[in-house]
Amino acid sequence: MKVGELVKGKVVKLMRYGAVVKLEGGEEGFVHISKISNDYVRRVQDYLKEGQEVTAKIVGRTRDGKWELSMKGQKNVIRDTKKDEFERKLARFLRESERKLSEYRKRVEKKGGRGRW
Repeated sequence: MKVGELVKGKVVKLMRYGAVVKLEGGEEGFVHISKISNDYVRRVQDYLKEGQEVTAKIVGRTRDGKWELSMKGQKNVIRDTKKDEFERKLARFLRESERKLSEYRKRVEKKGGRGRW
């Protein structure tokens, strides 16, 4: 194995700051949380699960001798679709609330009053 090579493996341990991957050749690799996805990753568990088969690129070696891996640009992360749907609905609700509040303020200003809050 060498830097720049794509490798396959299985996620064997999730941590707060990344994941350990058992590579096909028997060696271990580590994916730091910042190298899991092009998106911002708040929680590793939202993108990876133990036992999941993944493809990653070798980007170097860690201090403890494991391969340093990057999964950015790979199509193997699990997204929490329920969470994504909730975030979309929340964003739409906030936009609509802001729009309605803005329209209400305009109506109050047009009447010349401050309104009763």
